Amino acid sequence: MSSPVNTHRFSGTLHLPGDEDFDEACFGRVFNARRPYDRTPAAVLRAATEQDVVEGVRLALRRGWQVAVRSGGHSWAAWSVRQDALLIDLGNFREMAYDPQTGIVTATPSVKGGDELNPYLAEVGRFFNGGHCPSVGIGGFLLQGGQGWNARGWGWAAENIVAIDVVTAEGELVRADETQNSDLLWAARGAGPGFFGVVTRFHLRTRPLPRHLAHTVHAYPLDLFDEVMTWLQGMHHRVSDLVEIVAVTQTPPGAEEPVLLVTGVSMTDTPEQAADALAPLHANPYADRALFRVEAQPTTPAEQLAGQRTANPEGHRYLVDNAWVTGPADEVVPAMRKAFTEQPTRQTFTIWFSMAPMRELPDMAFSLQSEIYCATYVIHDEPERDAELRAWLDEAMRALQPVTVGQYLGDSDLTVRQLKFMGDEQWRRLLEIRDVRDPKGLFVGYLSAGSVTNTNHWEQ
Repeated sequence: MSSPVNTHRFSGTLHLPGDEDFDEACFGRVFNARRPYDRTPAAVLRAATEQDVVEGVRLALRRGWQVAVRSGGHSWAAWSVRQDALLIDLGNFREMAYDPQTGIVTATPSVKGGDELNPYLAEVGRFFNGGHCPSVGIGGFLLQGGQGWNARGWGWAAENIVAIDVVTAEGELVRADETQNSDLLWAARGAGPGFFGVVTRFHLRTRPLPRHLAHTVHAYPLDLFDEVMTWLQGMHHRVSDLVEIVAVTQTPPGAEEPVLLVTGVSMTDTPEQAADALAPLHANPYADRALFRVEAQPTTPAEQLAGQRTANPEGHRYLVDNAWVTGPADEVVPAMRKAFTEQPTRQTFTIWFSMAPMRELPDMAFSLQSEIYCATYVIHDEPERDAELRAWLDEAMRALQPVTVGQYLGDSDLTVRQLKFMGDEQWRRLLEIRDVRDPKGLFVGYLSAGSVTNTNHWEQ
């Protein structure tokens, strides 16, 4: 018989099956109300310190457990809750420190980008392009690449990781940067839940806080979807890279029907710069048919985050899927139509996110993108509708398939649909590094219905 687990070494708390609060430890911090009650971890360690993480990995090694990690709990498929694995939950391990000499901020993975990190940085006039939903922890967000504010202009958030502190499969805490353990840094920038280590701290390059944010919003009836999106597809690459461009179909608060919103948020320093950067969006030839228009209106990070919080409410059931798409407007727009114009619930929304003109990516695991990102978020509160709504979402994604090149891990569920999410060369390199760094498979890797092949399922 195995020896009892020694819980005295932890500053945090180790929860075992049968403990009164075990279920809360497993599922309480899962953002999606569609929780995976059919998966039961071997134990949950609510870590409070970096040493807790080290000791947790070493405990798993002794017990023959695999290791899963939870930072913010926002993974739609709850990747951190894995059968018979030790779940190391970092929610109680929250630290931040800013170095004014280097402009580097150090933060633990469970720190929330919008609710915590950027308010902290704003006090010193700095900014980090973290996730749009303010309660998302930076850990999973960064490991997946980090599709943050103005990614089309500022790049992926993972590009600003200059170093990580990470507990390896041997239970050792090491620093990984460009000069030491650089293979771990390379993998951490894009491997997502396939990363073979527990990051305890990210060292992140920050940027000056933009002094003047402004936004443009045009609202159109859905019967203008084809015309407006065809125009947007043909011009978005010409807009200043200081503007984040998003088109979204959603039902605004107080409205009865969904509308198509064409939006731009400019990250500039003066009203004049904002007006100039946003001007191309104001030239929409269908603007006179808009339901309402807001143009180059001053806004604040707090206002933008409030809108994101409204669109991503807590305590609801989410079904989410996505695609990187490419092609001419006469192919892309019809393929997107179902996802954008047939919303199955009132809170459902679909986004079109511009990444054009395309930037060359640095050498990192994250390596697949296209000029347009589409994602649909089906939000509801009726468990009996899960299968029906999943079927609707699958059909919407199938319609996109002819123009799809892959998917983004952050909005994916590989147990349902597997698409390519990394370049072929980078995928081979990631597997090679994993074989060296975690040859016995201590870390659980990707949650999927079968083996993960990094291919589009219709090409297999």
